[in-house]
Amino acid sequence: MPQLLSDEDLLARLVAFDTTSHRSNLPLVDFLCEYLARPGVRISRHLDPTGDKANLVVEAGPPVDPVTRSGLVLSGHTDVVPAEEPEWTTDPFSLAVRDDNLYARGSADMKGFLALATNLLARLANERLAAPLVLLFTYDEEVGTLGARHFRQTWPLDQRPLPRRALIGEPTECRVIRVHKGHLKMKVTLLGESAHSAYPHLGSNAIEPAARLIASLRNFRVELEARRLPSSLWFPEVPFPSLNVATISGGTAVNIVPDRCELGFGVRLLPGLDAETLQQELADRIAEALDGFPHRLETLSLSPPMELPEGSSLFDQLQAVAGTGASDEPPAVSFATDAGWFQQLGMDCVLYGPGSIKVAHRPNEFIPRDELVAAASILSTFASQELALEPDPG
Repeated sequence: MPQLLSDEDLLARLVAFDTTSHRSNLPLVDFLCEYLARPGVRISRHLDPTGDKANLVVEAGPPVDPVTRSGLVLSGHTDVVPAEEPEWTTDPFSLAVRDDNLYARGSADMKGFLALATNLLARLANERLAAPLVLLFTYDEEVGTLGARHFRQTWPLDQRPLPRRALIGEPTECRVIRVHKGHLKMKVTLLGESAHSAYPHLGSNAIEPAARLIASLRNFRVELEARRLPSSLWFPEVPFPSLNVATISGGTAVNIVPDRCELGFGVRLLPGLDAETLQQELADRIAEALDGFPHRLETLSLSPPMELPEGSSLFDQLQAVAGTGASDEPPAVSFATDAGWFQQLGMDCVLYGPGSIKVAHRPNEFIPRDELVAAASILSTFASQELALEPDPG
């Protein structure tokens, strides 16, 4: 049986795997499967359509009761964003310790939590658990919650039920979060016809109508800023769906009429906003702005928003264990997570994890050592309450 590492040593092993989203996460998954190969642990991988990546499901304790669905899911994503910024002062894929902070790409977002969840299950695997503990580690969260979406679409919930309660370990600075926004990413490709710029009448410029499109999307952005939903109160800084025109590319040379122009944009969705309705609104605005110009509209990814109702026992109980209690700060974050898809599997979700989103996706990402230690204690206490160790019959 593999030796149990300390949380910090396990974190060092995990960040050493370069799981940037354009790479495979299988080497990290292989390591976790070997590390968790212990009596009483059931492990299954669920490959993506290419076979290059996998969601990982690890179970300990009794099978999930399909009626009560008691137990606990601890979930996190295995991928990280690129670490190509020149401002890095250490190797981003080697854990560095400085001033009681642990530096590496993914240390906060979110391999610190993966280490805690992995060690918690490894320690509890031989205990007499009255309810199941499940790890659900996904791929490609950073590029649109793709692994969670695939899990939602393919997991046989009627045959293999999951615990209803789920804790997603995003970096929340150890705050308990029950509401987050979603994210819709789309791309418009304008389809012109190339020609020598000396003979422009023989071609069709794909860049010029993009100016009309950008102006139309800008006007729609302003209209969205006037919209309010009941969930707006959780987001006082940005209480509306926010549209961002983010990328544009087109053309190959100054002496060629460009035959192609691509425009990428995203909308941050509030809970309660119907994504399909918004997509149709966008399609209509785009068609009107382009006035018959050939184009193709694609949805790149959809990460649904998440909202756990106020008064949820999961939220209240985790707050009580964490010692955070009532706060004037809304229990919400504006970024998207895998939780939006898990809610569609009938799961009650909260976010809770060490580290800060403010240092994620930036050079010299770090997690405070004291937060890692504190979160480990909170998770252990909460899991013990949720899983209720059975008394030894001997």
